[in-house]
Amino acid sequence: MALTRWDPFTTLARLDQDFDELVRRTWGGQPAGSSGRSRMTAGFVPAIEMRADGADVLITFELPGVDVEKDVDIEVAEGRLTISGERRDRSEERDESGKVLVRELRYGSFRREFALPDGVSAAQVEATYDQGLLQVRVREVSKPAVPPQKVSIRAAGEQRTIEGSTEPTS
Repeated sequence: MALTRWDPFTTLARLDQDFDELVRRTWGGQPAGSSGRSRMTAGFVPAIEMRADGADVLITFELPGVDVEKDVDIEVAEGRLTISGERRDRSEERDESGKVLVRELRYGSFRREFALPDGVSAAQVEATYDQGLLQVRVREVSKPAVPPQKVSIRAAGEQRTIEGSTEPTS
């Protein structure tokens, strides 16, 4: 009987490949064994944080490793702000001799859309990118809240007097 040495990394890699194929068959994607683009377990969806900053809204995207000048587009059309782009797998450019044992990094195209209030134009949108964070500021989105105002209540039995002149108008 021959002894076979068990390698946990080979087992994990095979499990990862089987899971990738199952996900691809269920939700679409690249067929197993296809050449070209690297295999992806799922599309890339960047995490965001959205907060009010005075009258502005600030949306921050986590986009580490993304070349925003080449791979990200920001558009305002038909009352919607759309941020789309792609995180590319840079390992494709390296030596293909090594196999991926575990892949938790996600690559692929993404698209996020946000409804804008009426009257917001592209001139009110500005974006900056620093240290893997894309910040999109939409200026003057929220209007200042109108303070509550009291409305007087009159009693139901209260009679109103109508004043007028008895003289005919000519």
